[in-house]
Amino acid sequence: MAAGTVLLPMCAVSLATSGFVLSANANERKTAIITFDVPGAAHGPFQGTHGNAISPQGTITGTFDSNGNHGYVRARDGTFIRFDVPGAGTGPFHGTYAFSINPAETITGFYVDASGLAHGYVRAADGAITTFDVPGAGTGPGQGTIAQGISVPGTITGNYIDASNVNHGFVRARDGVITTFDAPGAGTVMGQGTFPSMPNPAGAIVGSFLDASNAFHGFLLEGE
Repeated sequence: MAAGTVLLPMCAVSLATSGFVLSANANERKTAIITFDVPGAAHGPFQGTHGNAISPQGTITGTFDSNGNHGYVRARDGTFIRFDVPGAGTGPFHGTYAFSINPAETITGFYVDASGLAHGYVRAADGAITTFDVPGAGTGPGQGTIAQGISVPGTITGNYIDASNVNHGFVRARDGVITTFDAPGAGTVMGQGTFPSMPNPAGAIVGSFLDASNAFHGFLLEGE
C-alpha cells in the first residue's frame, strides 16, 4: 500500500456515491420546465401569458392579454380559471393585473378602469373580490392604487400614485385598515417616491425608492 493512502469503509464510499447520484437527479429536477398559455390569450408581439406568483400548493396566478389584461389562476393539475375585477377597462394597459398569492390562495393586484385609473383588489380562494383605494391616491389617468404583494396573514402592500404623480407606500391590514408611508430620502417629484414590493409573515416589508437624483435604493420596513 502506498504511503499516504487512506482506506474508506465501504459504507462511506456507498454514501458518497449515493450523494452524488441524488445531487445529479436533484439538478435534473430543478431544470425541468413546463410551459403554458392561458386559453384565449393573444399571441401577438409582446402579448401572451405572464406568470407572476405561485403558492406553496403550486397554484399559479398572473395576467394574460386578450383585448386588455385579465387575471388567471392555474391549478397544480393545469386547469385554469380566468377572472376580471368588476369595473376593469378593456384595451391596451387597461384591465386586471394579478401579482401575488399567499398560502390561503388569496390573490392581490390592481385593475385599471376605462378612465386609466388604478384600484387595488383582493380575490379570495372562492372567487370573491374586494376592491380598495388608498386615501390620498390621485384620481386621474395613470394614478391610483397599485397593490403588489400579500403576506401569509393577508397583509397587502404596494404603492399609490398621488395627484402630482409621486409614489408612496401603503400597508393594508387584513381588516382593511390602510397605513401609508414614505422611505426616508425618497424623491417628491413626478415619478419618484417609494415602491414597496413584498411583506413577510412577520410584517416586514421590502422595496425600493427613487431619490431626488433619480437613483434607486432599497429599503426594509421592519415589522412590529
